[in-house]
Amino acid sequence: MSSTSPRHDDDAALLSLGQALREAGYHFTTITPATHARVNARPENAQARSLADVFGWSRPFQPELLPSSLLQLMERSGVLIRGDQFCRCAVRASTLDGELFFHSAFPTTALDSVFFGPDTYRFAAAIAHALRGRDRLVQRAVDIGCGAGPGGIVAAKILPQAEVFMVDINEAALRLARINARLAGLAGVTARHSNLLTSLEGEFDLVMANPPYLVDPSERAYRHGGGPLGAGLSLAILDTALERLSPGGTLVLYTGAAVVNGDDPFRAAAAARLARGRVRWTYREVDPDVFGEELEAEAYRHADRIAAVVLTVEQDG
Repeated sequence: MSSTSPRHDDDAALLSLGQALREAGYHFTTITPATHARVNARPENAQARSLADVFGWSRPFQPELLPSSLLQLMERSGVLIRGDQFCRCAVRASTLDGELFFHSAFPTTALDSVFFGPDTYRFAAAIAHALRGRDRLVQRAVDIGCGAGPGGIVAAKILPQAEVFMVDINEAALRLARINARLAGLAGVTARHSNLLTSLEGEFDLVMANPPYLVDPSERAYRHGGGPLGAGLSLAILDTALERLSPGGTLVLYTGAAVVNGDDPFRAAAAARLARGRVRWTYREVDPDVFGEELEAEAYRHADRIAAVVLTVEQDG
């Protein structure tokens, strides 16, 4: 069983599980995989003792720990993994901006894993920052590579009048994005299978993306950015946005950039593309050092660091 593939296609049960967790006051902040592994490796954390241990830390638990109603909802939604002595949950639940988001359990080793982590919180903040004080009406918005849907959901809460799409090539991600949107009370948000924007027509007033930006030997979709130093997908999203932004439209691209000998190749490649258009843009580092453990990989043998960056582009009106 993959990290998010249900044994029973009962989205209503997973929705009810999320509602039950929220009513119980559930809260969990997802951290980096490396930190998660360190915390779980402590002897006292070998077995779950709370809701957060089960649904956040992905720790094994005895069935008696949870109310039978929660176990039934987990069973019906296909996220309960039973073992000889312990059970596990096939998804995690994290909280952001007052909402609950289902995504893949730890560790995220499956090819169809659905990402959520520190980058997600920074991405949400970047969207809120870009939309703050905006006086132009946003009618159509899209979150490219939506994963669990946080970008589209955050934007839809800020822009209740907008038509918001969440697109991804991962069906497991789209299932969870739909459920997460319903948990947030946003039934009008549309999740659709699409490689970039190939399945959607027309222009967009807002394009958002938090694409994978690492070089992953296993080429997991949620992690592998492709191209030079993992920047391939980020540059493809930039190219697509420049073609599909409406006059005055905005791109918010949160990604990672490998810095080599003090230079940022992704910024240089983006600047070359932007120089050919009629746009205004800003580029800022929001964290100078993320995923430092990746520098031990051959792909990054010449890199100084990997920075988290936000590229904001506004098409001339």
